[in-house]
Amino acid sequence: MTEARSAGQPDQGERGTPTSLVQALLDPCAYPHPVESIDLVQTHISYIFLTGNDVYKVKKPVDFGFLDFTTLEKRRHFCHEEVRLNRRLSPATYLGVVEINRRGETYHVGGQGEVVEYAVHMRQLPRERMLDALLRRDAVTPDMVRRLAEKVVDFHRRAEASAESARYGGAEAVRCNWQENFTQTEKYIGVTITERQYRETRDYASRVLDERQALMESRRAQGRVRDCHGDLHAAQICFTNGIEVIDCIEFNERFRCCDVASEIAFLAMDLDFHGRRDLSRLWVDAYGALSGDAGLQGLLDFYKCYLAYVRGKVASFQMDSPHVDAAARARAQETARRYFDLAYSYTRPRGRPALFITTGLVGTGKTTLAHDVAERLGVRVISSDVVRKELAAIPPTERRFEPFDRGIYSPEMTAQTYDALFAEARRSLAAGQSVILDASFRLAHHRKLAAALAEGMSAEFFVLEAVCPEAVIMERLQKRVREGRSPSDGRPEIYAAQKRSYDPVAEADSAHHLVVDTSRPRERAVDDVLRRLPLDALAGVKG
Repeated sequence: MTEARSAGQPDQGERGTPTSLVQALLDPCAYPHPVESIDLVQTHISYIFLTGNDVYKVKKPVDFGFLDFTTLEKRRHFCHEEVRLNRRLSPATYLGVVEINRRGETYHVGGQGEVVEYAVHMRQLPRERMLDALLRRDAVTPDMVRRLAEKVVDFHRRAEASAESARYGGAEAVRCNWQENFTQTEKYIGVTITERQYRETRDYASRVLDERQALMESRRAQGRVRDCHGDLHAAQICFTNGIEVIDCIEFNERFRCCDVASEIAFLAMDLDFHGRRDLSRLWVDAYGALSGDAGLQGLLDFYKCYLAYVRGKVASFQMDSPHVDAAARARAQETARRYFDLAYSYTRPRGRPALFITTGLVGTGKTTLAHDVAERLGVRVISSDVVRKELAAIPPTERRFEPFDRGIYSPEMTAQTYDALFAEARRSLAAGQSVILDASFRLAHHRKLAAALAEGMSAEFFVLEAVCPEAVIMERLQKRVREGRSPSDGRPEIYAAQKRSYDPVAEADSAHHLVVDTSRPRERAVDDVLRRLPLDALAGVKG
C-alpha cells in the first residue's frame, strides 16, 4: 500500500486501536467468505489484512497534522474517499467500504451489531506482478512502460482541473511544502541526512523556486495542475490483466493535487531509485510524447528531488515508532539515507555516464560487489550469468557443470554473451545512464572491448577487480554448489583453470582500476569504492 510495509503481529493498540479488534480480524471466522490464511501488513497509518482473494484495510486512529483519522466518523469518511478516488484508475480493485461490527464479545466484517470500525474492501492483487517486484526480477519491458504511460495520460486528461485543485500547484504552495519538509527533517541531520545534504538541498529548492516561478504559474494557468494520484511509485502499480494503479492519497488534497510534472517525476524518481534510469527516461519520454507536454522537462529534476526528499522523510518517521524493532529501524534508516542521497543527487550538475565492469576469479564476490555498488549508485547491473543462460534458453538457476571452456562456456558462447552485454550497455550509455557489467572479464581482449565501448560512447570507464584469500573463495564456492540458488555455475575445479588463464588488468589507470578486497564486510568494501569515484562528475548515478 502507500507506505513502507512490515508484516507481523499487531502493535499494542497503537494510539487507540483495540488490540482485541486487530486480533479478531486475524481469525478467519470474522469474514463473510471462506479464508484459509491471513497476513497482516502494517503501515504507520493502516492495518491491512490479506485474506487470499480479498484485502481489508483499516485506518489507524492517528493524527500527523497532515492526516487526521482520530474519530470513527473521520475514518468512515476517508474510507469512502479512498474508494471513490482510487476507482478512477482501478475500478475493479476497489470493491467498497464495509462495516466492522461487534456482537457481544466478537467482531465481524459486515452483518449485524454495533459498528465499531470501517474498512476499505479491495481485491487482492498478485504481489509478484507489482512493478517493484518486476523491477527486482529485471522483468520490465519498454512496452510495459509505454502502456503505463498511455493509462496515466488518459487519467490526467480526465482528472479534475478546478480552481480548488489549482491552488496547490503554484510556486508558493510548493514552497510551503518544501519548508514543511525541512522543518520536519531537521532533527534527522546526522541520522539519515548529512548537514551538507540538508543545507544544499534547501538552497537548491529556494533557488529553483525563484528561477522557475514563472514556468510554474504558466503551467497552472494552462490547467496542468490536476487532482492526480499523488503517490505514483512502483509499489502501487500492478501489471496483471491490464494495469492497476492503487493507493492514491485520499487524506490530504494538498498532497494529491499537483502539477502533472510532479506526478510523472514521482515514478521517474522511483525508477532511478531502483537503478533503472533507462526506464525512467523512457517513462518521461513516453508520457511527454503522448500528452504533448514538453514543458514538464523544465521541472522534472526539481520535482524528483522534492519527492525523493519526501520518501526520505517518511522512512525517517518510521524509525520513531515505538513499535518498530531494531532490525526494522535499521532498514528504515538505510532506506531514508538512500532516498536523501538520491534527492541530493538531483541538485548537482552531471557530466558523463560511466561504464563499470567487474573482473576477478570465480568466487571472489564480483556479483555481490556489483549489486551492492549498483544499489548505492542507483544504476543497473547486467549479469553475464543471466544473459548467457538466456541465450542458451535455459532457466537462470539451472545448473550446467560444464568442463572449463566447454558447452555454454565455450569461446563461441562466451563471445555471444559479451556481445549481448555490450549491446545492452550501449543502450544505457546512449540514454546517459551509467551501468555495471557483471562478468569475469578474465581476458584482456574483453576488457579492451569494454574500454573501447566506453570511449566510443564518451563514457567514463572503471574496472572493479574483486580479490580475496583463496580459502575464502573455496568456502564460497562449496556453499554455492550446496545451495544451488545462484545463476553462476562456478565451483572449485573451475577456479584453478581460471587462475591459470587470467590476464592481469592493464586497461585502466590506477584512478579507474579499483581493486576491492571482498573478504571485508560488504558495507566497507562498497564504501571504499564510492570514496574513490568522482561522483560529482558522473551522469546517471546518485551521490
